[in-house]
Amino acid sequence: MERTTTAAAVAALLAAAALGLAPHQAQAAPAGTVAIAADASAAPSGLSFHDIPGSGGITLKGNVFAPSGAETGRKYPLIVLPTSWGMPQIEYIAQAKKLADSGYVVVSYTSRGFWLSGGQIEVAGPPDIADVSAVIDWALASTAADADHIGLGGVSYGAGISLLASAHDPRIKAVVAMSGWADLIESIYSGRTQHLQAAGMLGAAGYLTGRPGPELQSILGDFLGSRLDREQQMIEWGRKRSAAEQVDRINANGAAIMLGNAWGDTIFPPNQYAKFYERLTGPKRLEFRPGDHATAEGTGLLGLPNGTWTNAHRWFDRYLKGERNGMDTEAPVQIKSRSNEGYEGYADWKSVGSAGTEKLALSDSEHLFANVDSGANGGIIFLSSILDQFVKAPPAASIPLLPRAFAAVWQSGRYDEPRRIRGTVELHTTVTPTKADGTFVAYLYDVGPLGIGKLVSNAPYTFHGRAPGQAFGVDLELFSTAYDVPEGHRLALVVDTVDPLYIEHNPTGAQLTFSSPGTDPSYVSVPLREQ
Repeated sequence: MERTTTAAAVAALLAAAALGLAPHQAQAAPAGTVAIAADASAAPSGLSFHDIPGSGGITLKGNVFAPSGAETGRKYPLIVLPTSWGMPQIEYIAQAKKLADSGYVVVSYTSRGFWLSGGQIEVAGPPDIADVSAVIDWALASTAADADHIGLGGVSYGAGISLLASAHDPRIKAVVAMSGWADLIESIYSGRTQHLQAAGMLGAAGYLTGRPGPELQSILGDFLGSRLDREQQMIEWGRKRSAAEQVDRINANGAAIMLGNAWGDTIFPPNQYAKFYERLTGPKRLEFRPGDHATAEGTGLLGLPNGTWTNAHRWFDRYLKGERNGMDTEAPVQIKSRSNEGYEGYADWKSVGSAGTEKLALSDSEHLFANVDSGANGGIIFLSSILDQFVKAPPAASIPLLPRAFAAVWQSGRYDEPRRIRGTVELHTTVTPTKADGTFVAYLYDVGPLGIGKLVSNAPYTFHGRAPGQAFGVDLELFSTAYDVPEGHRLALVVDTVDPLYIEHNPTGAQLTFSSPGTDPSYVSVPLREQ
């Protein structure tokens, strides 16, 4: 799943405009093989528009970039690019042209259920995966595509579809999945908590730009309506759409998989990608950068220089063309800290926190009242992480001024040297509720000398059916990150019960106590890189 933001839409439209293509030309293509509109000279060289047969008899609106100077009778590697959630087929036009100029046949198509493509939105369900194979079949029959060298890629929704398709079509030899998901449940229902802004935005974008099918309408209504009696059905629905559930098939097919995501992705947090990456056994690469959903790839949609797209091209060149360009000899895990400009390479995800972990004891018992936002929160979807990406301004809170009746706060001592946090921070604590159901959100802050805390990471946790007054243990992974805490600062863990990013389940009058029993002490485990 993926959002249609103004920025992404503008990027796609500007990319088309920069290449001389008006948006209505991309959407009004008549049936047939070539559908360049009235002024054919306005379209980029080698571009044609097509009605492509999808699975189940529907028609997908697509376009093809042929290699410039293509020789008659010669076959070229094929790259298929399914569009993102809510985006039309012109989304990848700038990158498709670049790929074609370097010797690929590139087919982009509007995913089923959106814009003028047929069918209904299936959220990467079986019909979407069958569409990929149908597009490949069509490309092999209708273009100069080479059946032995087929790649698949995309941003967000296109990334999720690409990963799932690699489990079902062994013809796919290379995949680039940018800002996608491998585990849909861990993405929008982590900690058994609905990610409200993410799901709401996706639902709204789906209705605005497409035709949600009855199953999606039902699932979305149950999800946002907190239908616990339908929870298992929702989880099973999500699992069927998660590449993590089909990793054995992906490994058996052997496609080379490149994954890229942003630390602050508010749609598909990075943890689930890292776990999926570790389970892959074929050629693989993992890249994490600062930013939010699809912002790392955004400038590439304009055709501007972009590191994510550059590496995507290199990945295809290595595993579809066989070029010895170093992609298989570089450290396969490449991350960029939110605080610094350079990249760090690691042999695997487990090596990211190579210096081990620092445990911060949460020894004091804290009692708080639910249902009130203390002022600590994860920010606003897209906006907050974009500000962090470009101006180093993550969500902030004045830690000394947080109302202690509604926020539990623990702080470390001041550090006499920097701390380079790398990987997944973990919270272990004991909770005693006054009600059977409840939600809390944990935040880790970098606190400066004036008490202003900059958000390092966060994660929600929801429980149901607990015995009031009875303590239980909680282990919670915060969203993975790479953040440098300056010398003289300290870390603070804050817990409250309300955050606009999430749906909370605290009954009126609920209270929570966080304690640290002697036999099971509470702590925060912080993974660190060597200084």
